[in-house]
Amino acid sequence: MRTYAAVALLLLTLALWPGASTPPARSVASKKFTESVILGELLRLVGEHAGFPLTHLREVGGTQIVFRSLEQGETLAYVEYTGTIDEEILGSSMALDASARRAQLEGRGVSMSPPLGFQNTYALAMRRDRARELDLTRISQLSQLPDLRFGMSNEFLDRADGWPGLRKAYQLSERNVFGLDHDLAYRQLKSGEIDVVDAYTTDAQIDVQDLVILDDDRHYFPRYDAVILFRSQLRSSEVHLVQAWERLVGILDLPTMRQLNRRVELEQIDEATVAADFLRDKLDIETSVETLSRAQRIGKHLGEHLQLVRRSLLPAILLAVPLGVLAWRLPVLGQVLLAIASVIQTIPALAMLVLLMPVASWLGFASVGENSLTAVAALFLYSLLPIARNTVVGLQNVPESLRDSADALGLSRFWRLHYVELPLATRTILAGIKTATVLNIGYATLGALIGAGGLGQPILTGIRLNRFGLILDGAIPAAILALVAQALFEILERYLVSRGLR
Repeated sequence: MRTYAAVALLLLTLALWPGASTPPARSVASKKFTESVILGELLRLVGEHAGFPLTHLREVGGTQIVFRSLEQGETLAYVEYTGTIDEEILGSSMALDASARRAQLEGRGVSMSPPLGFQNTYALAMRRDRARELDLTRISQLSQLPDLRFGMSNEFLDRADGWPGLRKAYQLSERNVFGLDHDLAYRQLKSGEIDVVDAYTTDAQIDVQDLVILDDDRHYFPRYDAVILFRSQLRSSEVHLVQAWERLVGILDLPTMRQLNRRVELEQIDEATVAADFLRDKLDIETSVETLSRAQRIGKHLGEHLQLVRRSLLPAILLAVPLGVLAWRLPVLGQVLLAIASVIQTIPALAMLVLLMPVASWLGFASVGENSLTAVAALFLYSLLPIARNTVVGLQNVPESLRDSADALGLSRFWRLHYVELPLATRTILAGIKTATVLNIGYATLGALIGAGGLGQPILTGIRLNRFGLILDGAIPAAILALVAQALFEILERYLVSRGLR
């Protein structure tokens, strides 16, 4: 009993260990595309120059995730677009004027700046040679070519101002419409695997790949003027910060924004450096940008990844093993518990994160960022099934003859579990924990989608910027981490499982 009690106490201590204690920092956020990250860096650097240290939560999912974090006060500001505000945030079926838009946002505790100077409108793009071959210049002509292959970003496919409304407005075919990551769609367009993509008018790839923007001849897409959304309370509590941000109003035009995107995506210059160069040239603001070496970046992300795994896996072990024992003792209840765990396992990771965000906020915890409960809770839930199921299987496989011998010796059910059943099931239980650990390490890369950091951050950035080296910076350490975990469990098995059972 002492061995199991000692292991449980060690796991509980490690699970509750606070880790590195850092004061919560005020944050600005950005969505998962290059332009948003650059604009997020502009907000951060301008704020720091005005004397307000800020952190930047990069690539925090899509519109709803980022706006929810702003509305709940977990972030202070981010750059959004007026068309997205009307359709996706305020749920208006028609474009609002500035005063109506501002009034509705203020009712939700959010203020809006005047436009920054450019609009990044949705558009449909094709390769110039392909458009010339088919004599296409307008979106309305696409309805006459139902066999064309459309590669649309997943967010565009779901947005009210995206594909659903566009398809109805232009009577477009749904026969060959594929959901793709926005950056991957450009690669497939270049290779000729698809014919049409949704584009942002500031995308650097438009010039690089010599793409044609099809004319929105039925004027479906609204204006998407870039504006800063920020917490309304900042106008009274941090007025100088708001004034610093408003220095960005009116100074960014379409060619400038496309050039900034180009420097990041093609010249492979870090977003922070690009933002700092722009502020120096345009506003005469000198800022310092911290650059980490490759080893330092990997070390930082690895530490964040280990924190996610520790905070989610160890509590899962402490709960799943007793749940497995309970499910074995009470078969009907056990089937219900395992069925629930199985359903949880089938929920897509991104959907799980979105579902858990309001729960984390309701409980008073951060839902985005490195200290968020959302990613930890999702990983915790995903880890339950392999451990609980293997615990049940291990206990079911104990020979009845050994149980009968324990009963003949007068052992109670509790001591029979301790002396006979758990030791014989230990190897199977450890196999379940090992499986859960490997899955947890892999799933933890998705924590980057809500700003939780980890090895998923360089993977997401590498996909966005088409940099294979960045992807490897996250993928290789994650694979090594899984192998190390495997080796540690082999050692642990030698300690917990007797030689005869091995």
